[in-house]
Amino acid sequence: MWQSFYDTMIAKGRWRLVPQGLGTTLLISLCAVAIGSVLGCAFALLKISKKKPLVAVANLYTTVIRGIPMATQLMIFYFVIFSPIGVKNAVLVAIISFGINSGAYCTEIFRAGIQGVDAGQMEAGRSLGLNWAQTMAKIIMPQAFRTILPTFTSEFIALIKETSVASFIAVMDLQKSCDNIRNATYNAWIPLLCCAAIYLILTVGLTKLFAVFEKRLAKSDRS
Repeated sequence: MWQSFYDTMIAKGRWRLVPQGLGTTLLISLCAVAIGSVLGCAFALLKISKKKPLVAVANLYTTVIRGIPMATQLMIFYFVIFSPIGVKNAVLVAIISFGINSGAYCTEIFRAGIQGVDAGQMEAGRSLGLNWAQTMAKIIMPQAFRTILPTFTSEFIALIKETSVASFIAVMDLQKSCDNIRNATYNAWIPLLCCAAIYLILTVGLTKLFAVFEKRLAKSDRS
């Protein structure tokens, strides 16, 4: 077994592909969740707006993006939208694609969190002389953040796993790196199990890390 692992992963320095692919996966995930958070916050505010055209735009965005598989979206962005205008950077396209996709899910997460805050909090903020934006930023959003943190954590972890389809547009992510090792060695089980183990360690590790953060946040609220 050790010899098989050596021949597959260690020989000819093939193991170097794994950290390179992992780095790309993390880069895409972190940038995409940042984009998704910004879009989610913006469209969540549109969704709770009293202006019907803004609500319609937000509903259209979330319906379309959440209704199309991520792999299909990724290929549409790459082959239909970006390639014709000369954008060939697959990693950049992946970041934008996953960011837009994440934004649709974050929209619903943020909307639920904002609407979960007691309506009297807005009235209290306005009575203190704060305008709508100040009340939202200083009173509503901090309370909403505490509510949505577990769901937002789950979205981030799900996003990391979804990035495995980035290989569809030739992004050299973790999945693609392990696939290349498999193709070079004709050994499927070792590189694929290594890939699965790394994804598992990432998701379990992040779950525990965020759980610790949530506990500390809860303690600070009680103190």
